[in-house]
Amino acid sequence: MIEVLLLAVALSMDAFAVSIGLGVKQKKDIKVLALKAGLFFGIFQAIMPLIGYLGGVGLKQYIGGYDVIIGFTLLLLIGAKMIYESFGENVEDEILLISNKVLFTLAIATSIDAMAAGFTLHLFSLNPIVSVIIIGIVTFFFSILGVYLGTKGSEKLESKSEVMGGVILIMIGFKLLLFT
Repeated sequence: MIEVLLLAVALSMDAFAVSIGLGVKQKKDIKVLALKAGLFFGIFQAIMPLIGYLGGVGLKQYIGGYDVIIGFTLLLLIGAKMIYESFGENVEDEILLISNKVLFTLAIATSIDAMAAGFTLHLFSLNPIVSVIIIGIVTFFFSILGVYLGTKGSEKLESKSEVMGGVILIMIGFKLLLFT
């Protein structure tokens, strides 16, 4: 259970960082923006790992005993990518108007990593459906929090949250490799 909660927090850090940027950009209708961000990011962060999990189950017969090594590699790569991206430009800087279409696009972009991480869900002791629900709920709340923090001028947290998420994913990967 603790691994799934840590995974949920780590995966939600991209959405959290983007939500901070959205809050920085928009100072009116914050409650609506926070709810929309929470819903868009939460739903996609739940759906994408489920897709990854189903893909992993489909491939399980082909990968046999290598699933732990593949899971470790995926989590290591996703974590490293998150840390690397934390030093880059913020995607929200290019956005002029925060529409549903923009939120939809951002939700997909921030949840692609979650699809790859979903491949590892069968390695945890918790039911995969429960796992993706937890991931979605955690992301929902982190996204709402991110919007509100962004309105307070806390954009410094954007890159720090992505680094933290990356480090957590790498740590989960090592735990899978060493203790599974």
